[in-house]
Amino acid sequence: MSVTAPANSWLRAQRKSDLVELADSVGFKNYDGLKKTELESALDEFIAENSSRFSSRSELAGYFTSRTKALGSPIKRESKEPKESKEPKESKEPIKEELEKGLKAAKRRVTKVAEDLVSAEDVRAASTALIQTPARSLSRVAASISLPATPADVAQAVDRSTLAVRRHVSSIYQESGISEASNATRETLSSVTSILLCVSAFELWYIRPEILANRYAFTVPAVSFLGTSDYPVYLPDMFLLLTASFWSPALTWAFTSFILPSLFGYFFNLSATNSPSGPKTRSRAQTTETVVDPLTYSIIKALVSFVVYGQGVTFCGLLSESAIERLDGAVYGGYKGMLTGTAITGLLSIYDAVLKK
Repeated sequence: MSVTAPANSWLRAQRKSDLVELADSVGFKNYDGLKKTELESALDEFIAENSSRFSSRSELAGYFTSRTKALGSPIKRESKEPKESKEPKESKEPIKEELEKGLKAAKRRVTKVAEDLVSAEDVRAASTALIQTPARSLSRVAASISLPATPADVAQAVDRSTLAVRRHVSSIYQESGISEASNATRETLSSVTSILLCVSAFELWYIRPEILANRYAFTVPAVSFLGTSDYPVYLPDMFLLLTASFWSPALTWAFTSFILPSLFGYFFNLSATNSPSGPKTRSRAQTTETVVDPLTYSIIKALVSFVVYGQGVTFCGLLSESAIERLDGAVYGGYKGMLTGTAITGLLSIYDAVLKK
């Protein structure tokens, strides 16, 4: 559309923001990039070409009044009604024009205040500006915010996010191998043999400092920026392995707590003698026979511990009295602690046999 004539005086009096709003109101689209004077001329020509459609629009009353004064009202030129029927309407045009100008001025003042408040950084001032902004500005702000349509959409979005996080954590857990390691550890420890070894390891934990004492090795120097002091490090004295001070109590404990109970558990093996005879079926093949009966092992260890460490029996001088005293003082709870361990393993042996039946 080419601009060939000066714009209407009423359009020239408007601000560019008012002209843009007027263009949206009348349906004029191609105004992007136009200067104010170009937009005035383009709107003038567009409204003039569609005057029959816009003649009843109240917001264009000032435009048609100004055009009537300058060129003659397009309503007069295009209307076929007698002149007498137009006179009452024309007499009301000055009042409408004054009202329109007052509304436009008030609207411009409100818009100016809103623009000044929105440009401020204070959150409270920005919210006040939004309240004072006209309805059109509020609708634009609301349209720019993406919100769920209904509470059900919010719930679905939360469920999707929770499910995604759960799947991600589950995949990380599976890839780490923690599940396989924990299952393998549980399977290894869930046997009477493992419990017997754990009880023996508990006894050795307290016996080791007695038969293989710690000696000073070196000192970790202090670190000033960490605020630590000198830390002396002690390690087992391995030279004691060459002396009788180590081997006498070590062999005594091995004989009373391991060798002798294992021999009796091997020969008095009730699980081996009560194994089913005849052709092996699949269920019988799955039942593994233990080499050493754990219940017999626990009973013999309890008897030997009570006789040796509780009563001081040396088996005709085979065991050293000093070694027996050192072991009884080193083990947690003395020989009573050993008896407690054998009671635990004996009960678990009975429980395991019941489960297998």
